[in-house]
Amino acid sequence: MIAVCDAKIASKGPNVGLSFYAFFANKNDHPELLMEAATWWILTHKLDHFEKALKIRALVAE
Repeated sequence: MIAVCDAKIASKGPNVGLSFYAFFANKNDHPELLMEAATWWILTHKLDHFEKALKIRALVAE
């Protein structure tokens, strides 16, 4: 997740927002992992659909 955040920040700047879908390909190859990410994003951290990549990076790095 940190690598994805870093890549988005490098290409779009420090204010870039992303959703948990940013960590997956367009097709759903890993539904269990997608649900785990959704649970972490929505239920655990109560995040909005789009959040700043810097915020997500900091949460993951904790």
